[in-house]
Formats: sequence, C-alpha cells, structure tokens
Amino acid sequence: MKRPLIIIFLVLLVYQAVKIYVKTHFVMSEEYKIAPWFIIHFTENNGMAYGMQFSGQYGKIFLSIFRIAAVIAIGWYLKNLVRDKAHPGLITSIALIFAGALGNIIDSAFYGLIFSESNYELAKLFPAGGGYAGFLHGKVVDMLYFPLIEGHFPAWFPFWGNQEFIFFRPVFNCSDSSITIGVLLILLFQRKFYPRKQQEQQTISQ
Repeated sequence: MKRPLIIIFLVLLVYQAVKIYVKTHFVMSEEYKIAPWFIIHFTENNGMAYGMQFSGQYGKIFLSIFRIAAVIAIGWYLKNLVRDKAHPGLITSIALIFAGALGNIIDSAFYGLIFSESNYELAKLFPAGGGYAGFLHGKVVDMLYFPLIEGHFPAWFPFWGNQEFIFFRPVFNCSDSSITIGVLLILLFQRKFYPRKQQEQQTISQ
C-alpha cells in the first residue's frame, strides 16, 4: 500500500494547500487571469463536481453521506487491487480518484467549521466567532476556469440563438481534476489494466 498511500497523501497535501490559499486570498468571484484560456476564479458550491448540486440542507446531507460511502467503497476496491497485485497504472488511477473524492469530502465536512464566509471579505482560518456552517455543511472550493472557446450561437440555433457560448464553462477544483484524470487513465488504458479479465472472456467465448 506504500505507493498508493504516498500518491493519496501528496495529492491531498498539494490540493488542500491550493484550496486554502485561494479561500484565504480571494473574495467570492475574484479572479486572476494566467492566460486568456486559464483563469483562477474563486467560487464555491454546495454540491457535486463542476458546480452541480442538490438543493436544500437535506440534499447537502444526502450528498455528503453518499460521498463518504463512495470513498469507503473506492478505498476497499483499492486495497483489493493492491492485494491482488493489479497493474500499477490501475492502482495509481484508483488512488487519484480516491484522493480527489476524499479532498471534496474534507471541504464539505470541515471548511464550514474552520473558515469564515468569503462573500465580502477574505475568509479567515479559525475565526473567533466560529465558522460559517456546521459539520458536513461546508462549501466546496472551486477555482479552475478554462474558457477555451468563446463566441455566440447563430441566430437560427434552437433555444440558444444569439446567446453567448463558452467552452469550457464550469469552474472546478483540483480534486475534480484528480478524479477526472483517474477515470480517463482507466478508459484509455483499460486493455492494459484488465488483461486477465479479457483473457478469461476470450476463454469463455471459445
């Protein structure tokens, strides 16, 4: 377990450091343009990856419980992969997914307890009056914005004619990118990652 644990630790360390820096150095909606297509834009959301969310407090609790259950399941799967000596690339991919999911849980579980609000001033870490929300009710910090293509839909386009078009519009965070990278690696290299499964399927078909 040494290799995946190191990956998880380093990912969490770097990503939490980035999130805490943005949270304590940016007010809500403040941004810093690194390039026309790469912007650090501070925002927060109550829900899932890429700004998607459930509404209401019960939705938030349900999502938090679902996240915790998912992380436990992913951790169990990762442990079995290590035990079965699976492909190192697969173990790395699952470790990235685990670290990303755990990173967002940390935001949701603890950020409301340890930070003040970011709406009108810089958030403070461990404010004297307490945090802005209770356990599992914290907001997930997002900051990565890549408006790669900007323009307008043509007038004849159904529903969105003449409206502004931006790709890629969602603002996300480092944890989301870790999950995405892990999933993409599995999709791209699934034949290398699951050779035994393919051999078994070929044997059965014969």
